[in-house]
Amino acid sequence: MNLHHLYGFIFLFLCLNVFGQSQEDKIYNAVDSFTANPSAEALQNLRNIESDFWKSAKTKTKDELLAIVILNCNKAYYENQFGQNLDAVKSYEKAWMIYQKNKLKNYDIVEFCLKPLGNLYTVLGDYENAENTIKQYYFIASQEKNKSQKTAAILNLSNVYQNTGNVYKAIELIEKTIQTEKLSAVEKGLLLNNLGTNYVLSSKKAEAETSFLKAVSLLKNDKSQTETLANAYRNLAQLKVDQNNFKKASEFFEKAKTEFNKNPKREPRKIGQFYFEAAFIAFSEGNKVDAQQNLEIVFKTLLPNYSASKNRLPNENSLYAETVLLDALDLQALIYLAENQPKNALKSYELSFKIEEMIQSLLVYENSKIITQVRNRNRTEKCIEIYLSLFERERKMNYIESAFLLSEQTKSVVLKKHLKNIETISREEKLILQQLQNWNTVILKEQQKLEAANISKINEAVKKQNELMLLLKTKQNKTDQKKNSELDLTKLYDKLKKDNAALVEYFFGSHCIYNFTLENKKIALHKIETADKELLSFIGLFKDPSAIANNPKKYNLLGNKVYQKLQIPKLEKHKNLILVPDGILSFLPFEALISETSNTSNFTKMHYLLDKFDVAYNNSAELYLNANTLSNGKNNILGLFPIFEKTNYELPFSKNELQSIKHNFDGQFFENKNADFSNFKNNAIGKSIIHLSTHASSGDLETPASIKFYDQEVLFSELYNLQFNPDLVVLSACETGIGKLYKGEGAMSVARGFQFAGAQNLLFSLWNVNDYTTSVFMDYFYKEVKHNSSFVHATSNAKREFLKDENVPNAKKSPYYWSAFVYYGTLEKPEKQTNYILYIISFLGLIGLFLGFNHYRNGKSSRNSQNREIQKNKVQNN
Repeated sequence: MNLHHLYGFIFLFLCLNVFGQSQEDKIYNAVDSFTANPSAEALQNLRNIESDFWKSAKTKTKDELLAIVILNCNKAYYENQFGQNLDAVKSYEKAWMIYQKNKLKNYDIVEFCLKPLGNLYTVLGDYENAENTIKQYYFIASQEKNKSQKTAAILNLSNVYQNTGNVYKAIELIEKTIQTEKLSAVEKGLLLNNLGTNYVLSSKKAEAETSFLKAVSLLKNDKSQTETLANAYRNLAQLKVDQNNFKKASEFFEKAKTEFNKNPKREPRKIGQFYFEAAFIAFSEGNKVDAQQNLEIVFKTLLPNYSASKNRLPNENSLYAETVLLDALDLQALIYLAENQPKNALKSYELSFKIEEMIQSLLVYENSKIITQVRNRNRTEKCIEIYLSLFERERKMNYIESAFLLSEQTKSVVLKKHLKNIETISREEKLILQQLQNWNTVILKEQQKLEAANISKINEAVKKQNELMLLLKTKQNKTDQKKNSELDLTKLYDKLKKDNAALVEYFFGSHCIYNFTLENKKIALHKIETADKELLSFIGLFKDPSAIANNPKKYNLLGNKVYQKLQIPKLEKHKNLILVPDGILSFLPFEALISETSNTSNFTKMHYLLDKFDVAYNNSAELYLNANTLSNGKNNILGLFPIFEKTNYELPFSKNELQSIKHNFDGQFFENKNADFSNFKNNAIGKSIIHLSTHASSGDLETPASIKFYDQEVLFSELYNLQFNPDLVVLSACETGIGKLYKGEGAMSVARGFQFAGAQNLLFSLWNVNDYTTSVFMDYFYKEVKHNSSFVHATSNAKREFLKDENVPNAKKSPYYWSAFVYYGTLEKPEKQTNYILYIISFLGLIGLFLGFNHYRNGKSSRNSQNREIQKNKVQNN
């Protein structure tokens, strides 16, 4: 056999073995080869194999699809190991999507896909997806009676509750499991360790220590639990750091280190987490050198190409979505600050913000996006403080401007992104989002039934929601994620000048409040030491009408104290004041603050901020700057007045409100039974003003805010699916601006629901409003609008007129009655309607007169000429 024949034989052999393989075998062989020697190159080979599989037009069998599921699960596991978290999430999601869609079997999808996916979601802060995924595999484990997976689900679900601030929910879940389930020593130890962490967060330090020590005693005899045992010791060490017992903390951490080192096959992320905690403990003890050394181990572990440079920071291009890396960069910033290197601290925080951006791009659900903003706000507060100290040292205005822009980036982030996305996403994505929201409503309404809730219905809704979420992600991956554009300060200054306005934006931090005042093309930054006590006392006065009426002197003094604390500028040159509140300031009626104290008990004669300015609120400076212009058409109102006659919900003065509006404006008005949700949805589009006079509720920690139509109560989130852009929405109802509060994002209120639907200008209430005084206020408001006032001037003037009204008794002139309604939106004044028909008729009339006059003049001239000829002939004849 010659050489050519030999090569031919080898090629034929390879073809028979490679090309003769079935698709299924080819996939499994690739997976086996990869797991035997995982590497970046081998990982790419797996991706190529999968890509070729989907390119083939051949019908896919269930066995082949299952092989692709297994390929993706293995790929995801190693992507996670290599620090490619976002890729890992996508691979797990794809595996779960294929498995569900094709109803595949004979694979432990919980162990190899759903558990790690749920954990990844939790790590990245995608808490709603984490909760849904964990609940799904808890349901599967319950059906299959898999006790260990059920316990894992409970542990992981408690982690989600812990991270979302529902600590007591987590404690209740674990305590109930320990009391009711038959658990092994290891399972009980795992749960007790987790329970201790939740006790720490709920300030039950003694219970936490007991729980951790019990976990240690249950886990220390099991050699397979060295990692969890190390974790329990680390928790004890952290607890002792919090108690400033650094000696004991070091002892516990050394024990943790011993257990941790017993496992040679540790994931890079867990190594990074361990050394980060070592760095944090060292820093807490004041040992900056050890802290820095441990941090460098974290960077080297998580970033293989990292090499310690002069400023110690990793290269921006090497970063990826990893919370341990995020924590390490934040700690690095604190070390720089301790070394008096504020500018390097800012650089470190800047890298943290980059990672947060990557994590945010992964999130779909609103709650997860809002909760992850909390980390950003804590970091932002530290940066604002650094910028302020640099400004005080160097007197450079760019530091104040940078601080303001950072503050602005935390304002209503989710709302702003939603409004931008709704203009750019495809119709298909919009439909998916609507369905997602519909299923979310099903879950929320079922959960409100508490013990009577249908668990199967909730599980089905969670499953549907999960399927839609995965589908939405496949659509979103095809579109570029646009980076947030920075606010243009020059344009903002120009708009403020045009509007004859000043803007005051607050940042409500953990330690103090920052006031950014923008006027005359400058920004001033004021630091306000904590004012929680005064603010809560002042806001508390509005819970009950008698609190102010019975003690006007207290109101006067406290109102002035808060006015002084919040450092509201004098701004004598400006007619308008725009306020961007934050935190509990979102519930503060600024117009009712007292600018100058007096001894009067006559509410009309008190010196309010209302006397100085027309006040408009906004969620952010960016929303103020980029607001849509008002329509130029005639005010056309949609009014809904359920009234609820002869029920416990009756609103008798709502009829007065209806007649007042009807007297001033044309429109569609629905009363009683006709004021239902269907008539609202079917008639809202195209209206310039939408007015709802009804009942609303702010909800509580468990129940969302809602608004009542005649036929049903609608959750604020149900309004998200509506899409309209009226000039104004008036919510003449109680507590429409109140809901679960998130700093920066605002209240999850009925008003927010309308903002999500597209309403940019709103008038809504901050507490329970009185039926009679509301009807009087609304009458004044609409008279102002009729006379072409801007909405902000109409709101402010209606309050002033209310205070002057002689028919309203002094007790009812308390700020409780007139300051409940606040206006959020533009300062723009509606243009007077141009009556083109009148102009055309007038123009045609002028043309007619001109032509008639010419005809008359020409006729007269002709007649005169004829008369002259006749006279001439007469003379000649004579």
